[in-house]
Amino acid sequence: MIWSRTMPRHPPRLGVGFIGSGFNARFHLQAFRAVRDADVRGVWSPQASHAQATAALARKLDVGEARAYASITAMVADPAIDAIWLTGPNQARVENVEEIVAALARRHGTLRGIACEKPLARTVAEARRILQLVERAGLVHGYLENQLFAPQIEAGRERLWARGAATTGRPYLARAAEEHSGPHAPWFWRAALQGGGVLNDMMCHSALLVRHLLTRPGAPRDSVRPVRVTGHIASLKWTQPTYRRQLRRTYGRSVDYARQPAEDFASVHIEFEGEGGQTLIGEASTSWSFVGAGLRLSAELLGPEYSMSWNTLDSGLKLFFSRAVRGAAGEDLLEKQNAEIGLMPVVANEAAAYGYEAEDRHFVRAFLGRERPRLTFEDGLAVVELLMAAYQSAEQGRTLAFPPRGLTRFVPAVARGAWRPRTLTR
Repeated sequence: MIWSRTMPRHPPRLGVGFIGSGFNARFHLQAFRAVRDADVRGVWSPQASHAQATAALARKLDVGEARAYASITAMVADPAIDAIWLTGPNQARVENVEEIVAALARRHGTLRGIACEKPLARTVAEARRILQLVERAGLVHGYLENQLFAPQIEAGRERLWARGAATTGRPYLARAAEEHSGPHAPWFWRAALQGGGVLNDMMCHSALLVRHLLTRPGAPRDSVRPVRVTGHIASLKWTQPTYRRQLRRTYGRSVDYARQPAEDFASVHIEFEGEGGQTLIGEASTSWSFVGAGLRLSAELLGPEYSMSWNTLDSGLKLFFSRAVRGAAGEDLLEKQNAEIGLMPVVANEAAAYGYEAEDRHFVRAFLGRERPRLTFEDGLAVVELLMAAYQSAEQGRTLAFPPRGLTRFVPAVARGAWRPRTLTR
């Protein structure tokens, strides 16, 4: 749907419903404490007890009088719900959107917009199906990529382009990485459900971030066009016998990396072409095999006479605990925390630092008709195309021109259960 200022005037507050009740949904609830003009009014989850718990958390955080719904259709039909935040698991994405659109087709509800967490889908075919569904329903759509809204990224990109690029030439090299010790929920580890391993789970952040950093503020996405992609995947840690057993103890027999492994490390090198035909380079890496204080997000942007860098573990606050300090394991210092003693960085407000607050604030305003969505499902589709090209490149062991042939029908070998990393053959 094309945004314009001729759209009907929306209500002064946006009523938001969540599909999904897990870790990501709870992160958004934390972020909504900093969002004006919106109330979280509903939650649906396949497990009713989870929906009730997440709705209770929304009420506790004072972000809305949320209640649990028995179905997606019931939530969409409620006139109190103006927009949906889609935060459920990847394998349910198409099914969830189909139910939303079917409810609207039966004239249940007056939904204005839908925002979808990353990645938009597991394959290009699924992503195109989702985009087709929401556009046919006339919904405004937003792609939830929090790292583009991180305050350091926004401030650094704006200033580098305004000062450095304006006087000495555009930036030509961007790097981004997201690293931690592994996901929270068992479905993330199961490639057939999630759509792959860490490349599908986290490269969606980094691949879009390098393109964003290289794009002139205000310019369209296709002003920086991918022309060649080189991908690499590996299992560095979780297919080793000790860690295979750890996964089974933690998540049960359904997560068996002896039989159905997924990659825990991925890198991609993207050659872009700029507006004037310039060669621009994006380098990105992601890992479930990083052991440090916890989640580490980082990025760099380099040009002829300037550079920027970002690292979330350079938080400005550190705490030290000696061996005498005893306590339960948790994540009260930062996401994916790996230790409770020693010198520890603290991310005091993760929802702000990682971009969730600014992201949610923006899409509330977009669905209220006050500004144009900065990221749409079209951007989400473009990301999935890059991810699938990276998987193809990794499988073929060579650089591929973008877009490679057969992209729409392609399903990664990891997702099909046909990938065997070297650590399993030794």
